Amino acid sequence: MAEELSFKSKLVRYLVSEFNSRKSLTDKFTAGSYGKSDMDIDYKYPEHLVAERIDMGNFEMEKLVWIQEKESEKISDKESYDILPDEDLRINSSRSRWVILQLHGGGYVGAMRKQYKQMAGLYSEVGGGATVLTVDYRVAPEYPFPAALEDAMASYDWLLEHGYKPDQIVLAGDSAGGGLCMALCHTLKSMWRELPAGIIAMSPWTDLTVSGPSYTENYDIDPVFGNDRSALIFDNPYIGDANPRDPRISPAFGDFTGFPPMLIQVGTNEMLLSDSELVAGKAKAAGVKVRFTKYPGMFHVFQMAGTIMQESKMAWAEVKRFLEEI
Repeated sequence: MAEELSFKSKLVRYLVSEFNSRKSLTDKFTAGSYGKSDMDIDYKYPEHLVAERIDMGNFEMEKLVWIQEKESEKISDKESYDILPDEDLRINSSRSRWVILQLHGGGYVGAMRKQYKQMAGLYSEVGGGATVLTVDYRVAPEYPFPAALEDAMASYDWLLEHGYKPDQIVLAGDSAGGGLCMALCHTLKSMWRELPAGIIAMSPWTDLTVSGPSYTENYDIDPVFGNDRSALIFDNPYIGDANPRDPRISPAFGDFTGFPPMLIQVGTNEMLLSDSELVAGKAKAAGVKVRFTKYPGMFHVFQMAGTIMQESKMAWAEVKRFLEEI
């Protein structure tokens, strides 16, 4: 499929490339500031969404609920995210069966950022008013493996303890968070526990051995991680003394038999492209229902652009369809 990007998409990709060419991400990682959470930021959600902070002891979570409204108090266009101008994704009650367990990205060293509050709102929107639980799990280097996985498991158990059934839970994550969703499923499966209803993985990092061909082939064109052998990717502290091929760290090396349906989205310009291709291929071969979409010319976690460009709008519309299908 040929790369045909709009001017706006090209501009966003250029700005992402310029930002990262100044090594801003690497500098934050080196300075240790990348691990500081934005959970305390007072993010202004649309009025129909109410957030609740939950203290889990070792970490925190934020539960986002779509409040039910009377017919006479329907949400105005200005109060909606307006994900797609030509498709109404809004509803007027919180009757959705879904709860989205959102595991954020950040290479296992980056804590929860305010952008994930916006993504939580988008998940609720495309999920027909779904409840969203965003996990601010512990990160390396202070908390290496298995801290993030333990916190993800504790969050999953919290949902079960509060009345949700596994077939109501959808795991969603980007980058490291996407890999963590799959690692959680590998762990649940090894314990003979019931798996969630589905997985949404945006640009998932599934191979921390960085052995896929795209790490070399896309090195010069990836606007986020390219042209830099940062320790964030090539010597990540999350692994610690563990085996990086452990499926609980690099889920690409696990057995996907019995996994729930998965939606995997990735940009063709990513160094992490191989991570998605490998998992999609293995999961399909194991009989898993996989919806795998490559977005031409797109960069790592382009979905974070939300409503700014057409490709990210298309990606969120695809999430909506996936939730409807499963």
